[in-house]
Amino acid sequence: MRRFIPFLSQDPIVAVIRLQGVIAAAGAGVRLNDAGLSSLIEKAFRRGKPSAVALVLNSPGGSPVQSSLIAARIRRLADEKGVPVVAFVEDVAASGGYWLAVAADEIFADRNSIVGSIGVISAGFGFDKFIQSHGVERRVYTAGKSKSMLDPFQPEQQDDVARLRDLQDQIHDAFIAHVKDRRGPRLADDDRLFTGEIWVGEKAREVGLIDGIGHLVPVMTERFGKKTRFVTYKQRRPFFGRFGASLAADALQGIEDRAAFARFGL
Repeated sequence: MRRFIPFLSQDPIVAVIRLQGVIAAAGAGVRLNDAGLSSLIEKAFRRGKPSAVALVLNSPGGSPVQSSLIAARIRRLADEKGVPVVAFVEDVAASGGYWLAVAADEIFADRNSIVGSIGVISAGFGFDKFIQSHGVERRVYTAGKSKSMLDPFQPEQQDDVARLRDLQDQIHDAFIAHVKDRRGPRLADDDRLFTGEIWVGEKAREVGLIDGIGHLVPVMTERFGKKTRFVTYKQRRPFFGRFGASLAADALQGIEDRAAFARFGL
């Protein structure tokens, strides 16, 4: 009944957006991408006039484009609604995960959280010697000399590697610009910041990648009062995936995701 009486104050609301997993445009199960998160993020900012939006992060990174799109949506809504955004890192917010964290006005982490990895990585395999040893001949026909760049079934070409590194440098520059724009003078004068290095807890605070050590409920209740209500928004598994209809795809994704987190010892 209280919410229908306009002259009585409402308890503060903190909208909590859980961002957990690898960032990718597509994939089986739950992946973090702008298409999948758009309605969820919109609801978090628009429902119930929240006093703040909290991002609870646990991501080793992934697609730089999806990271940029998600972060841009969060900033657009934060500015439009005049709502502060606070990020809370759980196990890891690295690479694209840190890109998302930087969309917040403040970043808190656990003493054991891993943050940073401001860089760009590409990985693959070369199968040219394998197919040769098995008597397999690779035939590729292209219009445009760069169409078969980094073909894993052909010997590596130095020109291809140089072109890839040029692309990586462009993305890296955009990442650095995003972090500097959002963190500004809070960043320490440390040559390691943009090398892909990672930091843990208090060390991350010392170099300015986070603002403090703290957890969601204590920080938000200290800021908005003990009567603060937390409303959580998170992605759900696809309907059929919940009943085992995509076990093979889910198993493969699980291996890929595990490998992504394993890069940080998790």
